[in-house]
Amino acid sequence: MMTTEYFFSTKQLTVGYNGKPMIKDIEMRLKKGQVLTLIGPNGSGKSTILKSITKHLNSIYGTVYIDNKSIDTMSNKDMSYLLAVVLTEKLKTELMTCKDVVATGRYPYTGMLGILSEQDNMEIRKAMDLVNAWELRDRDFNEISDGQRQRILIARAICQEPEIIVLDEPTSFLDIHYELELLNILRTLAEERNITVIMSLHELDMAQKVSDLVMCVKGEYITHLGTPREIFQKDLISDLYELTNGSYNPLFGSFEMEKSKGEPKIFVIAGGGTGIGEYRSLQKKRIPFITGILHENDIDYQLACDLASEVFFEKSFEPISDDIFNSAMRRMKSCDVVINCLKNYGEINKRNRTLYEIAVSEGIKVVESTDALETISDCQ
Repeated sequence: MMTTEYFFSTKQLTVGYNGKPMIKDIEMRLKKGQVLTLIGPNGSGKSTILKSITKHLNSIYGTVYIDNKSIDTMSNKDMSYLLAVVLTEKLKTELMTCKDVVATGRYPYTGMLGILSEQDNMEIRKAMDLVNAWELRDRDFNEISDGQRQRILIARAICQEPEIIVLDEPTSFLDIHYELELLNILRTLAEERNITVIMSLHELDMAQKVSDLVMCVKGEYITHLGTPREIFQKDLISDLYELTNGSYNPLFGSFEMEKSKGEPKIFVIAGGGTGIGEYRSLQKKRIPFITGILHENDIDYQLACDLASEVFFEKSFEPISDDIFNSAMRRMKSCDVVINCLKNYGEINKRNRTLYEIAVSEGIKVVESTDALETISDCQ
């Protein structure tokens, strides 16, 4: 028996199909109430891992422990008290209402006859209320939308009153409203009911927000396991997804398309988030641009590094130096259009006002951000 402070763990777990290893030496260690999210490219093996730790797929080597007990020694009924599963396979039902489907989560507690008690019905109602699905109770499960089915299946898992919930892409088919709602529910289950959550997600921004730990799945071995702060780094995520025609921005939790190619003829004066809309508009039209003068702690700077051909910047909280200003001014004078996104200037960025005034005095075409899209066709 394995003795450890962790409620869920794996030891030298190797998973795959037909006896052929796909991912080796998987080591998970989770305390009660922690949320672990698996991320990685399609086909990397996330679903295979989840199926193996839930006994839906036989592991090739190694052991999975729940509360210090190997799942190999547990019957399916024993497992059902501890662990609930929401996988991607579609549930096959015939003439079952949504409430009927959720009620199947109570079967470990109903005895041989499967008769629901008042307490069982109360748990069904609570679970469906939690995912805002009670109004679907009398609907045929096969006649509701994919997003609604997902909510019903999650209600069934909650209704089971497990100590661990395993979910494979639980936000698939959900619109943003229910996606956020679901992740809030999972955090609530973890924090208030002390339920351990293990799931896979494609949405990295959501994984960053909801997870205590993140596991990177790629190739024959797990590449990284750590906190969101440790995992969601530019180089690490770019390598995980083999980004060659774009980049990952850890601040926004987003993937960005590659920079536009060519000689830039537009200079964007921005700062404090005012440039983000312009940067994206120019990039979508494949128009290269220069931007500045930004400070390194400015939110515009974070995106500019991904999308701009050239960025003029100063150290955080420092006044704009003569060298940076003069370099930016010379580069601006080589452009045909200046887009000035700034309406106000503070002491720390007042030299951007001077840049704007020089552009006007030099006869460079200057536009405000709201008018920019009417003029950029001249610069292609």
